[in-house]
Amino acid sequence: MSVPAEVVQVLGEQGHRGVKKVRCKIVEGSEEGKILVRDVMGPVREEDILMLEETEME
Repeated sequence: MSVPAEVVQVLGEQGHRGVKKVRCKIVEGSEEGKILVRDVMGPVREEDILMLEETEME
């Protein structure tokens, strides 16, 4: 089950393949309000909604 998360901040590029590190906040579910840092491929900007497959800390 995917969980929606809003991009709060784009932290920067991660390598040369278009991977960006972003800080995102979970929008709904049992862990609502939790802030995570994730790597995202492709174009992304603040206030975008990502669908996360997992919400566990790395």
